[in-house]
Amino acid sequence: MKSKKNIDISVIVPVYNEEKNISPFLKRLIPVMNKLKKKYEVIFIYDPSSDNTYKNILKFIKNNKKISLIGMSRRWGQNACLMAGLENSNGKTCVTIDVDLQDPPELIAKMYNEYTRGYEVILMQRKSRKGETFIRMLITRIGYWLINKLSDVEIKPNVGDFRLLSRKFINKLIDLKESHGFFRGLIPYLGFPQKILTYDRDPRNTGVTKYNPYYASIKHGIDGIVAFSIKPLTLMISFGSIIVVLSFLVGLAYLISGLVYGNEMSYGMMPILLMTIFFGGIQILCFGLLGQYIGRIYEEVRDRPRYIIKERIN
Repeated sequence: MKSKKNIDISVIVPVYNEEKNISPFLKRLIPVMNKLKKKYEVIFIYDPSSDNTYKNILKFIKNNKKISLIGMSRRWGQNACLMAGLENSNGKTCVTIDVDLQDPPELIAKMYNEYTRGYEVILMQRKSRKGETFIRMLITRIGYWLINKLSDVEIKPNVGDFRLLSRKFINKLIDLKESHGFFRGLIPYLGFPQKILTYDRDPRNTGVTKYNPYYASIKHGIDGIVAFSIKPLTLMISFGSIIVVLSFLVGLAYLISGLVYGNEMSYGMMPILLMTIFFGGIQILCFGLLGQYIGRIYEEVRDRPRYIIKERIN
């Protein structure tokens, strides 16, 4: 798919319950885009909200024809909104950015400059993350470490959804047709010349994120592992083999102790109870892991749309 309107940059902005951030975001973004002197469009991907986000966007659309809105049919989540924006944009490049101003719009000029040097993907890596809780930072660090240990692709730590993608890269991304669309894994999977720029991430302009950060971190971790590696299944086989060998050795020790040395073969029920609970937990964990893989197969096979658009404005 080529650019339909000779637009240089499409700015994709997913929004959900962000009424107070629309105006401050555009007041910083528009001057940056005008200064670039490139043809651009700003596309808000509206996940149906309970506040005045929709009305606030419409106010700006009336005064600026470069701003448009894609309304989703229901809550689809951030990844689906990003994919909807990429598939329905017109730019030769696309910048994905959150509306809360944690990611400075002023960096778009620097990102575009790197694109002109031949890079198809420009990723923004956070040097610091102001306003983040210790628990979330800890979960994030553990998650990235675990993903990169188990995944077949290297996922750069502290790289979020603030990025610039070329149209060539976007077309390849769309061709993958994956239901989950875990961008942080799909981008390194595809390859292409990439550039990483670092920056300090600011606190939110106002309010708190409406996407649950802890749930999102855990979900991203599961997506990163299950979607890009079968190593966990291999580990299950290895772990199961070790348990079988250990069980055989323990049983043999009990048998020798009783038959050869005449010792009592029973030391009470507590060891048996603890072992039953432990191995029962391991079995539940393994079944859950298998369920994740089988569920992904099911979702890919039934081939339902990744999102449904309700309306397009401007």
